[in-house]
Amino acid sequence: MVRTVKNICCVGAGYVGGPTCAVVASKNEDVDVTVVDLSQPRIDAWNSSQLPIYEPGLQEIVEFARDGSDQRRSNLHFSTDVRGAIQKADLIFISVNTPTKTVGVGAGRAADIKYVEAAAREIAEVATSDKIIVEKSTVPCGTSEILRDIFEAVGEPHVRFDVLSNPEFLAEGTAIADLLSPDRILIGSEGTPEGLEAANALADVYAAWVPRERIRADVNIWSSELAKLAANCMLAQRISSINSLSAICEATGANIKEISHSVGLDKRIGPNFLKASIGFGGSCFKKDVLNLVYMAETLHLPEVASYWKAVVDINEWQKDRFAKHIIRALNSTVEGKRIAILGLAYKKNTGDTRESPAIAFIGQMLSERAQLAIYDPKVSYDRILRELGDEFGHEAVAKYVKPCESAYAACERASAVAIMTEWDEFKTDQLTPRPTLDLRDLTVSKLSTTPVAKRADSTSSAPSSQSEDNMSSDEEGRQCPSTPPTNTSSPTTELSDPTKPLSDGSTPTRLDWARISTLMRRPRLVFDGRNVVEAPKLRSLGFLVQSIGQRSEGLLRR
Repeated sequence: MVRTVKNICCVGAGYVGGPTCAVVASKNEDVDVTVVDLSQPRIDAWNSSQLPIYEPGLQEIVEFARDGSDQRRSNLHFSTDVRGAIQKADLIFISVNTPTKTVGVGAGRAADIKYVEAAAREIAEVATSDKIIVEKSTVPCGTSEILRDIFEAVGEPHVRFDVLSNPEFLAEGTAIADLLSPDRILIGSEGTPEGLEAANALADVYAAWVPRERIRADVNIWSSELAKLAANCMLAQRISSINSLSAICEATGANIKEISHSVGLDKRIGPNFLKASIGFGGSCFKKDVLNLVYMAETLHLPEVASYWKAVVDINEWQKDRFAKHIIRALNSTVEGKRIAILGLAYKKNTGDTRESPAIAFIGQMLSERAQLAIYDPKVSYDRILRELGDEFGHEAVAKYVKPCESAYAACERASAVAIMTEWDEFKTDQLTPRPTLDLRDLTVSKLSTTPVAKRADSTSSAPSSQSEDNMSSDEEGRQCPSTPPTNTSSPTTELSDPTKPLSDGSTPTRLDWARISTLMRRPRLVFDGRNVVEAPKLRSLGFLVQSIGQRSEGLLRR
């Protein structure tokens, strides 16, 4: 028997559910796709021109499938009618948040799957026809058995629930490109005839645009559940490994860029994830590594747990080391000194700040009572104040933190600049013009380098508690406002997106570092936490520069 999927429901309108279903809908015009979430503001944002998350190419994909046209019907919907969407669906993605537990057994390490359980229970209560249930969230091994228990206990006896595991391998900042041209699609099942039939039905959905040879629909469901966790842990391990070597480079005079290049040429290793930085961030790596640590502990494998725990420890140490460099360079006191922070997002091409190294750095600077001027092209004024206030206290943030509308405003009278996110506009090399997007040809080559020029809406960017949130030049003369702008949700000016062409077709330039040199206080200290500037160029302009994994010329001896 061949099962066909004509109606898809996705529970959770977060970083995974929204983009995944937008691409699925755009490539399967004959399939209706409904993304549901309990948060009305989030759903309202998905139905507007100001999406709740920023991802290059996402706006175009959503509007293409959601709004339809004379040549194409609308088949992408966003709704808070969770039960109605479940009832109609043939296939249901569970794409809810699985945060690290904060209390109880495994607190600080184990994944909390309460939202997955809640979604499964609601599906079981509502469903009156057979459903294919797809784990899209990052979950511990064995979660599929928990779901089957729930369906057997709560679901109607005549309703069949086939549970699949279909982990996502998206990276924020390139999620649309990753979805359009995935390395692999894993679909895990129990391996029974019914399970394989369900897996093949999901495979047919992906086959609308993914070559069949990249789709594995015969994977063991335990292997599929572990695959995402294993991939993230291995990637995090590479980052911590190269960051540990960056400290040796700074102490000896070796250059981490040369080391990374040399190591990356080894075909057994490869060049990816060998860029030294202030440390990894985002919602996945730390959470997933700690989840693996907890799994090893519960399996009575303490040596394995200690090994992977060290990956997180090195990451925290690297962030602390960067902050101490700056404090030492400023004569071991930063109280009252203005520090410009360029970038708050954990990487470029996203507005996501969760587990951002910049936030840990800000916490250390606040404890030293530094004055912090913060600029990020995709994190709004209100979000900066709200998120930092929630983390460190609104009174302290109001006293010591000043969000800015441009890098120039942030750097004015600053004693030091800390580059925390690798936004292209901060770089010193030449800018590549932005290609034109043709919605009639939704291909990875066009969408992978096409950013959306609108700044994230500060009022709708907070994630719903149930959404899966696991997934990288400004106007001259603009100053840091003393009060928030009256309309923080409106798009910024053309120059706020460095890769967006201007109205005359030209492309704006990167930051004018020569201009910044005239705005800063001497001795013009720059700490490059992402290795995005060319230190010799900045030194020729009178800056003292410290880059990760490169020995400075006298800076650390200050």
